[in-house]
Amino acid sequence: MRKLLLDTNAYTRLFRGDTNVLEALGRADTVFMSVFVLGELYAGFKGGKKETENRNQLDEFLRRPTVRILIATRETSDIFGTLKDRLKKSGTPIPINDVWIAAHAAESGSHLLTYDTHFANVPGILLWQQ
Repeated sequence: MRKLLLDTNAYTRLFRGDTNVLEALGRADTVFMSVFVLGELYAGFKGGKKETENRNQLDEFLRRPTVRILIATRETSDIFGTLKDRLKKSGTPIPINDVWIAAHAAESGSHLLTYDTHFANVPGILLWQQ
């Protein structure tokens, strides 16, 4: 597999021992983490009892040589606007952070590894298939 973008739930499942996620990571040349996924993770860490442990685990994951962080650019914003408009017009809106994550998937040409089925409604993104 070429490029892979992890959704929040895929990252969480990885550290709960999901072998499907682990295998997908093993086939990826590059693993992207969106700043929007990182924000969701940090928010979850704040609400949990293992914040320091979870942050350290994430930091270690982000230091892997194949992992890259995607920041929001003007292009990301343009893709976001297009996707949000198309989803609204088709009557299939998705959570706003997920539109941003989908924009990063489209911008980077990555397969999005997610367990959220609503991403199937997003036009033009590549979804990870088991």
